[in-house]
Amino acid sequence: MNKKEVLEIRKQFTPANCAITRICGCYVDHEKNKQMETRDAFLSLPEEEAFKYFDIFKKTLSGGIGRNMLNMEFPLEQEMPGGTQEFLMKLKNSKLEDDMLLEEFYDKIIENYIYEGNYYIILIHAMYDIPGKASDNLEMYDSSDYVYEYLLCSICPVTLSKAGLSYNAEDNRMQDRIRDWIVEAPDKGFLFPAFNDRNTNLHGILYYTKKTQDLQPELIDQVLGAKSPMSADTQKEAFQLLIEDTLGEDGNYEIIRNIHDTLNDMIAEHKEEPEPLALDRTDMKKVFENSGVPAENMELFEQNYDAAAGEKSSLLAENIAETRKFNIETPDVVIKVNPDRADLVETRVIDGRQCLVIAVDDHIEVNGINVRTIRRPENSQEDE
Repeated sequence: MNKKEVLEIRKQFTPANCAITRICGCYVDHEKNKQMETRDAFLSLPEEEAFKYFDIFKKTLSGGIGRNMLNMEFPLEQEMPGGTQEFLMKLKNSKLEDDMLLEEFYDKIIENYIYEGNYYIILIHAMYDIPGKASDNLEMYDSSDYVYEYLLCSICPVTLSKAGLSYNAEDNRMQDRIRDWIVEAPDKGFLFPAFNDRNTNLHGILYYTKKTQDLQPELIDQVLGAKSPMSADTQKEAFQLLIEDTLGEDGNYEIIRNIHDTLNDMIAEHKEEPEPLALDRTDMKKVFENSGVPAENMELFEQNYDAAAGEKSSLLAENIAETRKFNIETPDVVIKVNPDRADLVETRVIDGRQCLVIAVDDHIEVNGINVRTIRRPENSQEDE
Protein backbone atom coordinates (compact mmCIF):
# COMPACT_ATOMS: atom_id res chain seq x y z
CA MET A 1 0.00 0.00 0.00
CA ASN A 2 1.12 3.56 -0.64
CA LYS A 3 0.42 6.82 1.18
CA LYS A 4 -2.66 7.58 -0.91
CA GLU A 5 -4.22 4.17 -0.26
CA VAL A 6 -3.54 4.35 3.47
CA LEU A 7 -5.09 7.81 3.62
CA GLU A 8 -8.26 6.56 1.93
CA ILE A 9 -8.73 3.96 4.67
CA ARG A 10 -7.87 6.43 7.45
CA LYS A 11 -10.60 8.77 6.24
CA GLN A 12 -13.19 6.17 7.25
CA PHE A 13 -12.43 6.61 10.94
CA THR A 14 -14.87 9.47 11.43
CA PRO A 15 -18.56 9.45 12.41
CA ALA A 16 -19.60 10.55 8.91
CA ASN A 17 -17.59 7.90 7.04
CA CYS A 18 -17.56 5.06 9.56
CA ALA A 19 -17.69 1.64 7.89
CA ILE A 20 -16.95 -0.41 11.05
CA THR A 21 -19.54 -3.10 11.73
CA ARG A 22 -18.16 -4.82 14.81
CA ILE A 23 -15.46 -4.30 17.44
CA CYS A 24 -13.95 -6.93 19.74
CA GLY A 25 -11.37 -6.56 22.46
CA CYS A 26 -9.30 -8.61 24.88
CA TYR A 27 -7.54 -7.11 27.90
CA VAL A 28 -4.41 -9.07 28.88
CA ASP A 29 -2.43 -8.63 32.11
CA HIS A 30 1.33 -8.81 32.57
CA GLU A 31 1.11 -12.56 33.29
CA LYS A 32 -0.61 -13.18 29.93
CA ASN A 33 -4.01 -13.81 31.51
CA LYS A 34 -7.19 -12.65 29.76
CA GLN A 35 -8.88 -10.29 32.19
CA MET A 36 -11.73 -9.06 29.99
CA GLU A 37 -13.26 -9.63 26.56
CA THR A 38 -15.74 -7.43 24.73
CA ARG A 39 -17.88 -7.83 21.60
CA ASP A 40 -20.02 -4.95 20.36
CA ALA A 41 -21.63 -3.47 17.30
CA PHE A 42 -19.43 -0.42 16.79
CA LEU A 43 -22.33 1.97 16.17
CA SER A 44 -23.76 1.04 19.59
CA LEU A 45 -20.78 2.59 21.40
CA PRO A 46 -21.18 5.98 23.11
CA GLU A 47 -19.97 8.80 20.89
CA GLU A 48 -17.12 9.82 23.22
CA GLU A 49 -15.86 6.22 23.35
CA ALA A 50 -16.07 5.81 19.57
CA PHE A 51 -13.93 8.92 19.06
CA LYS A 52 -11.19 7.45 21.28
CA TYR A 53 -11.22 4.27 19.18
CA PHE A 54 -11.05 6.32 15.97
CA ASP A 55 -7.82 7.89 17.27
CA ILE A 56 -6.33 4.46 17.95
CA PHE A 57 -7.26 3.16 14.49
CA LYS A 58 -5.79 6.21 12.77
CA LYS A 59 -2.59 5.77 14.75
CA THR A 60 -2.40 2.13 13.59
CA LEU A 61 -2.23 3.50 10.04
CA SER A 62 0.34 6.23 10.63
CA GLY A 63 4.04 6.87 10.17
CA GLY A 64 6.14 6.25 7.10
CA ILE A 65 5.64 3.54 4.51
CA GLY A 66 8.60 1.20 4.86
CA ARG A 67 9.33 2.50 8.36
CA ASN A 68 6.29 2.19 10.64
CA MET A 69 3.99 0.64 8.05
CA LEU A 70 5.41 -2.38 6.26
CA ASN A 71 3.88 -4.01 3.21
CA MET A 72 4.12 -7.79 3.40
CA GLU A 73 3.05 -10.70 1.23
CA PHE A 74 1.98 -14.21 2.17
CA PRO A 75 4.01 -17.19 0.98
CA LEU A 76 1.90 -19.59 -1.07
CA GLU A 77 1.88 -22.22 1.68
CA GLN A 78 0.22 -19.78 4.11
CA GLU A 79 -2.72 -19.44 1.72
CA MET A 80 -3.32 -23.20 1.81
CA PRO A 81 -5.62 -24.93 4.36
CA GLY A 82 -4.13 -24.51 7.81
CA GLY A 83 -2.07 -21.46 6.82
CA THR A 84 -2.09 -18.09 8.57
CA GLN A 85 -3.68 -16.26 5.63
CA GLU A 86 -6.44 -18.85 5.43
CA PHE A 87 -7.11 -18.38 9.17
CA LEU A 88 -7.32 -14.59 8.77
CA MET A 89 -9.72 -15.10 5.86
CA LYS A 90 -11.98 -17.21 8.10
CA LEU A 91 -11.83 -14.55 10.79
CA LYS A 92 -12.76 -11.82 8.29
CA ASN A 93 -15.56 -13.84 6.72
CA SER A 94 -17.02 -14.59 10.17
CA LYS A 95 -17.48 -10.83 10.68
CA LEU A 96 -16.05 -11.42 14.19
CA GLU A 97 -19.12 -13.39 15.27
CA ASP A 98 -17.34 -16.74 15.73
CA ASP A 99 -16.22 -16.97 19.37
CA MET A 100 -13.89 -19.92 18.78
CA LEU A 101 -12.01 -18.10 16.02
CA LEU A 102 -11.68 -15.02 18.21
CA GLU A 103 -10.30 -17.03 21.11
CA GLU A 104 -7.78 -18.70 18.81
CA PHE A 105 -6.74 -15.31 17.46
CA TYR A 106 -6.24 -13.85 20.95
CA ASP A 107 -4.27 -16.92 22.03
CA LYS A 108 -1.91 -16.57 19.07
CA ILE A 109 -1.15 -12.95 19.92
CA ILE A 110 -0.75 -13.63 23.65
CA GLU A 111 1.67 -16.45 22.94
CA ASN A 112 3.85 -14.50 20.50
CA TYR A 113 3.58 -10.80 21.44
CA ILE A 114 6.47 -9.75 23.67
CA TYR A 115 5.46 -7.14 26.23
CA GLU A 116 6.08 -7.11 29.97
CA GLY A 117 3.05 -5.06 31.00
CA ASN A 118 -0.70 -5.10 30.44
CA TYR A 119 -2.13 -4.57 26.97
CA TYR A 120 -5.42 -4.41 25.07
CA ILE A 121 -6.02 -6.25 21.79
CA ILE A 122 -8.58 -4.46 19.61
CA LEU A 123 -9.97 -6.07 16.48
CA ILE A 124 -12.53 -4.50 14.14
CA HIS A 125 -14.41 -5.67 11.08
CA ALA A 126 -15.40 -3.09 8.48
CA MET A 127 -17.03 -2.97 5.06
CA TYR A 128 -16.01 0.02 2.95
CA ASP A 129 -18.31 0.74 0.00
CA ILE A 130 -15.67 2.12 -2.36
CA PRO A 131 -17.02 5.18 -4.20
CA GLY A 132 -16.46 5.36 -7.93
CA LYS A 133 -14.42 8.14 -9.49
CA ALA A 134 -15.43 10.48 -12.29
CA SER A 135 -13.16 11.47 -15.17
CA ASP A 136 -12.00 14.52 -13.16
CA ASN A 137 -10.90 12.12 -10.35
CA LEU A 138 -13.66 13.30 -7.98
CA GLU A 139 -15.32 10.60 -5.89
CA MET A 140 -18.92 9.71 -6.73
CA TYR A 141 -20.45 8.46 -3.47
CA ASP A 142 -23.66 7.38 -5.18
CA SER A 143 -21.73 5.13 -7.56
CA SER A 144 -19.95 2.07 -6.19
CA ASP A 145 -19.11 -1.27 -7.76
CA TYR A 146 -17.10 -2.86 -4.99
CA VAL A 147 -16.97 -3.36 -1.21
CA TYR A 148 -13.62 -3.65 0.59
CA GLU A 149 -14.10 -5.91 3.62
CA TYR A 150 -11.23 -5.87 6.08
CA LEU A 151 -9.91 -6.44 9.59
CA LEU A 152 -7.83 -3.94 11.55
CA CYS A 153 -6.01 -5.05 14.68
CA SER A 154 -4.41 -2.70 17.22
CA ILE A 155 -2.32 -3.90 20.17
CA CYS A 156 -2.19 -1.13 22.77
CA PRO A 157 -0.15 -1.03 26.01
CA VAL A 158 -2.23 -0.28 29.11
CA THR A 159 -0.37 1.72 31.75
CA LEU A 160 -1.22 3.06 35.18
CA SER A 161 -1.60 6.84 35.31
CA LYS A 162 0.89 8.78 37.43
CA ALA A 163 0.23 9.54 41.08
CA GLY A 164 -0.61 13.12 41.97
CA LEU A 165 -3.12 15.55 43.38
CA SER A 166 -6.44 16.52 41.80
CA TYR A 167 -9.21 19.00 42.53
CA ASN A 168 -12.45 17.60 43.97
CA ALA A 169 -15.17 20.03 42.86
CA GLU A 170 -17.83 18.53 45.18
CA ASP A 171 -15.75 18.98 48.35
CA ASN A 172 -13.87 22.01 47.01
CA ARG A 173 -10.48 20.63 48.02
CA MET A 174 -7.36 19.01 46.67
CA GLN A 175 -7.03 15.28 47.16
CA ASP A 176 -5.02 12.26 46.09
CA ARG A 177 -5.82 11.53 42.45
CA ILE A 178 -7.39 8.19 41.62
CA ARG A 179 -4.94 6.28 39.44
CA ASP A 180 -6.50 4.72 36.34
CA TRP A 181 -5.35 2.14 33.80
CA ILE A 182 -4.96 4.07 30.55
CA VAL A 183 -5.06 2.57 27.04
CA GLU A 184 -2.07 4.03 25.21
CA ALA A 185 -1.43 4.49 21.47
CA PRO A 186 -0.90 1.19 19.62
CA ASP A 187 2.47 -0.51 19.71
CA LYS A 188 1.71 -3.05 16.96
CA GLY A 189 -1.12 -3.68 14.52
CA PHE A 190 -2.09 -4.83 11.05
CA LEU A 191 -4.60 -4.29 8.25
CA PHE A 192 -5.84 -7.37 6.39
CA PRO A 193 -6.25 -7.77 3.50
CA ALA A 194 -4.18 -5.04 1.86
CA PHE A 195 -5.91 -2.26 -0.09
CA ASN A 196 -4.18 -1.82 -3.46
CA ASP A 197 -5.41 0.05 -6.54
CA ARG A 198 -8.69 0.72 -4.66
CA ASN A 199 -9.34 -2.99 -4.46
CA THR A 200 -8.74 -6.00 -2.20
CA ASN A 201 -5.35 -7.70 -2.26
CA LEU A 202 -5.83 -11.02 -0.47
CA HIS A 203 -2.14 -11.83 -0.90
CA GLY A 204 -0.91 -8.80 1.06
CA ILE A 205 -1.09 -7.35 4.55
CA LEU A 206 0.00 -4.02 6.07
CA TYR A 207 1.88 -4.32 9.37
CA TYR A 208 2.30 -1.44 11.85
CA THR A 209 5.05 -1.00 14.41
CA LYS A 210 5.49 2.04 16.64
CA LYS A 211 9.22 1.41 17.07
CA THR A 212 11.01 0.77 13.80
CA GLN A 213 13.76 -1.21 15.51
CA ASP A 214 11.28 -3.56 17.20
CA LEU A 215 9.38 -5.53 14.55
CA GLN A 216 8.85 -8.62 16.74
CA PRO A 217 9.56 -11.31 14.11
CA GLU A 218 7.84 -14.01 16.20
CA LEU A 219 4.56 -12.12 16.06
CA ILE A 220 4.86 -11.62 12.30
CA ASP A 221 5.83 -15.23 11.67
CA GLN A 222 3.37 -17.03 13.94
CA VAL A 223 0.31 -14.76 13.75
CA LEU A 224 0.59 -13.34 10.23
CA GLY A 225 2.97 -15.76 8.53
CA ALA A 226 3.91 -13.08 6.00
CA LYS A 227 7.30 -12.35 4.50
CA SER A 228 8.84 -9.52 6.48
CA PRO A 229 11.01 -6.93 4.72
CA MET A 230 14.10 -5.44 6.33
CA SER A 231 13.27 -2.95 9.06
CA ALA A 232 14.18 0.70 8.55
CA ASP A 233 17.01 0.37 11.07
CA THR A 234 18.38 -2.76 9.38
CA GLN A 235 18.29 -1.02 6.00
CA LYS A 236 20.27 1.89 7.40
CA GLU A 237 22.85 -0.45 8.92
CA ALA A 238 23.15 -2.31 5.60
CA PHE A 239 23.65 0.99 3.76
CA GLN A 240 26.37 2.14 6.15
CA LEU A 241 28.10 -1.22 5.83
CA LEU A 242 27.89 -0.97 2.03
CA ILE A 243 29.61 2.44 2.11
CA GLU A 244 32.36 1.22 4.42
CA ASP A 245 33.00 -1.97 2.42
CA THR A 246 33.01 -0.13 -0.91
CA LEU A 247 35.16 2.86 0.05
CA GLY A 248 37.47 1.14 2.51
CA GLU A 249 40.30 3.52 3.41
CA ASP A 250 39.34 5.80 0.52
CA GLY A 251 36.23 7.09 2.30
CA ASN A 252 36.55 10.87 2.61
CA TYR A 253 34.25 13.65 3.66
CA GLU A 254 33.53 14.92 0.15
CA ILE A 255 32.30 11.53 -1.12
CA ILE A 256 30.08 10.97 1.92
CA ARG A 257 28.66 14.48 1.54
CA ASN A 258 28.01 13.87 -2.17
CA ILE A 259 26.14 10.64 -1.40
CA HIS A 260 24.08 12.53 1.19
CA ASP A 261 23.27 15.31 -1.29
CA THR A 262 22.45 12.87 -4.11
CA LEU A 263 20.01 10.88 -1.99
CA ASN A 264 18.32 14.00 -0.64
CA ASP A 265 17.92 15.40 -4.16
CA MET A 266 16.31 12.14 -5.28
CA ILE A 267 13.93 12.17 -2.29
CA ALA A 268 12.94 15.77 -3.03
CA GLU A 269 12.22 14.96 -6.69
CA HIS A 270 10.10 11.96 -5.62
CA LYS A 271 8.25 13.82 -2.87
CA GLU A 272 4.87 14.05 -4.60
CA GLU A 273 4.78 10.37 -5.57
CA PRO A 274 2.56 8.10 -3.42
CA GLU A 275 5.02 5.21 -3.54
CA PRO A 276 8.22 5.45 -1.44
CA LEU A 277 11.44 5.71 -3.42
CA ALA A 278 13.04 2.24 -3.51
CA LEU A 279 16.61 1.79 -4.70
CA ASP A 280 17.78 -1.60 -5.95
CA ARG A 281 21.37 -2.64 -6.59
CA THR A 282 21.51 -0.89 -9.99
CA ASP A 283 20.06 2.35 -8.60
CA MET A 284 22.44 2.36 -5.66
CA LYS A 285 25.40 1.75 -7.96
CA LYS A 286 24.48 4.90 -9.92
CA VAL A 287 24.25 6.89 -6.67
CA PHE A 288 27.77 5.85 -5.72
CA GLU A 289 29.19 6.51 -9.19
CA ASN A 290 27.53 9.94 -9.42
CA SER A 291 28.88 10.81 -5.99
CA GLY A 292 32.49 10.41 -7.02
CA VAL A 293 33.34 6.93 -5.74
CA PRO A 294 36.51 5.87 -7.59
CA ALA A 295 36.11 3.27 -10.34
CA GLU A 296 38.52 0.86 -8.65
CA ASN A 297 36.32 0.87 -5.55
CA MET A 298 33.23 0.09 -7.62
CA GLU A 299 34.72 -3.16 -8.94
CA LEU A 300 33.41 -5.11 -5.93
CA PHE A 301 30.26 -3.03 -5.43
CA GLU A 302 27.75 -5.70 -6.50
CA GLN A 303 29.39 -8.28 -4.26
CA ASN A 304 29.35 -5.82 -1.36
CA TYR A 305 25.70 -4.97 -1.99
CA ASP A 306 24.62 -8.61 -1.94
CA ALA A 307 26.53 -9.20 1.29
CA ALA A 308 25.12 -6.13 3.03
CA ALA A 309 21.52 -5.96 1.77
CA GLY A 310 20.75 -9.15 -0.15
CA GLU A 311 20.78 -9.97 -3.84
CA LYS A 312 17.16 -9.13 -4.65
CA SER A 313 16.46 -6.54 -1.97
CA SER A 314 15.78 -2.83 -2.31
CA LEU A 315 16.53 -0.04 0.15
CA LEU A 316 14.08 2.79 0.72
CA ALA A 317 15.77 6.15 0.23
CA GLU A 318 14.07 7.71 3.25
CA ASN A 319 15.29 4.87 5.47
CA ILE A 320 18.96 5.26 4.56
CA ALA A 321 19.28 9.01 4.03
CA GLU A 322 19.48 11.68 6.71
CA THR A 323 17.02 14.34 5.60
CA ARG A 324 16.76 16.16 8.92
CA LYS A 325 20.33 16.26 10.15
CA PHE A 326 23.94 16.22 9.02
CA ASN A 327 26.27 15.60 11.93
CA ILE A 328 30.05 15.46 11.94
CA GLU A 329 31.61 13.91 15.03
CA THR A 330 35.10 13.53 16.43
CA PRO A 331 35.91 12.15 19.91
CA ASP A 332 35.79 15.70 21.31
CA VAL A 333 33.67 17.75 18.90
CA VAL A 334 30.18 17.41 17.42
CA ILE A 335 29.20 19.68 14.52
CA LYS A 336 25.54 19.89 13.50
CA VAL A 337 25.00 21.21 10.00
CA ASN A 338 21.81 22.16 8.16
CA PRO A 339 21.29 19.13 5.82
CA ASP A 340 20.85 21.53 2.90
CA ARG A 341 24.12 23.35 3.60
CA ALA A 342 26.63 20.54 4.00
CA ASP A 343 28.70 22.41 1.39
CA LEU A 344 29.68 24.93 4.09
CA VAL A 345 32.04 22.36 5.59
CA GLU A 346 35.14 21.14 3.77
CA THR A 347 38.35 19.34 4.66
CA ARG A 348 41.83 20.81 4.36
CA VAL A 349 45.34 20.05 5.51
CA ILE A 350 46.62 23.03 7.54
CA ASP A 351 50.13 23.00 9.04
CA GLY A 352 50.27 19.27 8.34
CA ARG A 353 47.05 18.48 10.22
CA GLN A 354 43.70 17.34 8.82
CA CYS A 355 41.15 20.06 9.56
CA LEU A 356 37.50 20.77 9.01
CA VAL A 357 36.95 24.27 7.65
CA ILE A 358 33.56 25.92 8.11
CA ALA A 359 32.68 28.95 6.02
CA VAL A 360 31.18 31.70 8.23
CA ASP A 361 29.45 34.44 6.21
CA ASP A 362 26.94 35.34 8.93
CA HIS A 363 27.12 35.87 12.68
CA ILE A 364 27.89 32.99 15.02
CA GLU A 365 26.78 32.30 18.57
CA VAL A 366 28.59 30.61 21.46
CA ASN A 367 26.18 29.45 24.18
CA GLY A 368 23.65 31.97 22.88
CA ILE A 369 26.11 34.90 22.79
CA ASN A 370 26.91 36.64 19.50
CA VAL A 371 30.66 36.61 18.88
CA ARG A 372 33.14 37.59 16.18
CA THR A 373 35.29 35.01 14.43
CA ILE A 374 38.28 37.34 13.99
CA ARG A 375 39.21 40.03 16.48
CA ARG A 376 39.77 43.49 15.04
CA PRO A 377 43.31 44.93 15.41
CA GLU A 378 43.49 47.36 18.30
CA ASN A 379 45.52 49.93 16.40
CA SER A 380 43.89 50.05 12.99
CA GLN A 381 44.25 53.07 10.74
CA GLU A 382 40.48 53.68 11.02
CA ASP A 383 40.87 54.35 14.75
CA GLU A 384 43.64 56.96 14.29
